[in-house]
Amino acid sequence: QVQLVESGGGLVQPGGSLRLSCAASESIFNFYAMGWYRQAPGKQRELVTTITRGGSTTAPDALKGRFTISTDSAKNTVYLQMNSLKPEDTAVYYCHVLRRGVDYWGKGTLVTVSS
Repeated sequence: QVQLVESGGGLVQPGGSLRLSCAASESIFNFYAMGWYRQAPGKQRELVTTITRGGSTTAPDALKGRFTISTDSAKNTVYLQMNSLKPEDTAVYYCHVLRRGVDYWGKGTLVTVSS
């Protein structure tokens, strides 16, 4: 069972930046893919960005350039750097990993973009 713990959420003003962290309970080299999803109030969960073990990244065109995923294998951690935040980025952000065909999710961290 993989444990994922997100941190770094909070309140930020429009145009600001935030970095989310997701600490995994085992080596990230065990995961085929890692990523971030988000769910805004009243909406379905949606992809933010993913990265494979080989380093390939995926993200919706609307988020490319503002959101960046990275990893630190020494800390078993995946990060989400979010820049130029907008009110519509307000959501609960979830960490996700795919390990041997099984999906694992964190409990989420709330990001609120508001003045």
